[in-house]
Amino acid sequence: MAVDDTQPLITHLIELRKRLLNCIIAILVIFLCLVYFANDIYQLISAPLIKQMPQGATMIATDVASPFFTPIKLTIMVSVILSAPVILYQVWAFIAPALYKHERRLVVPLLVSSTCLFYIGMAFAYFVVFPLAFGFLTKTAPVGVVISTDITNYLDFVMALFMAFGVSFEVPVAIVLLCWMGITTPEDLRKKRPYVLVGAFVVGMLLTPPDVFSQTLLAIPMYFLFEVGVFFSRFYVGKGRRQQEDDDEHAESGEETTDSDEKH
Repeated sequence: MAVDDTQPLITHLIELRKRLLNCIIAILVIFLCLVYFANDIYQLISAPLIKQMPQGATMIATDVASPFFTPIKLTIMVSVILSAPVILYQVWAFIAPALYKHERRLVVPLLVSSTCLFYIGMAFAYFVVFPLAFGFLTKTAPVGVVISTDITNYLDFVMALFMAFGVSFEVPVAIVLLCWMGITTPEDLRKKRPYVLVGAFVVGMLLTPPDVFSQTLLAIPMYFLFEVGVFFSRFYVGKGRRQQEDDDEHAESGEETTDSDEKH
């Protein structure tokens, strides 16, 4: 009896190991393809700041090993980000057998849309927010202060902004999931629009540099994406719970039929 109970657990652990190995292999392959261009990738990421720095100013490295390790660290992060579709597919393949049919139909579009929105959020940060934010920050330096940003600190700063904008752009996916599970409804969300608008600016204030431009550039897209999520969520209101209840009823009726057949 104990052997039969542990067999499914061992099978799941083997499957989990397989999926994790696939994720690691995908990240490693992308990293090996990009590591030769590590310095070029860092130059690409640092371009928005360098363009805004005063003439003659440069970025600096305060640690002896940082000129080597910082581009490598960035390349690893880029490899993880680029392998996101593979990672999400492995997650989907691992959990798919445990999902209902209606859940499977919803998960695939959500995985695709969440990946696209995350990339769009990062692109928005790079092409729109960085030039405005760095332009503001470099022009507010006191007289006599030379702007020489450490490359490691800059990497940590921009990656935090990339993650903030990437995650913030997932708002429509979160709203659709909440309405699909029946936790809330589009009507309730519409009534809370003023609070959502204020909350978007509060989030923008916490996640972006202390300037009005970058805060507004995060808050406005977040609120717009909230409206997009509310619009699409009306097609998924309560479907998750209703369909799960229907599946449970069908399963119970199937069990009852089996029991009656066995009795006969």
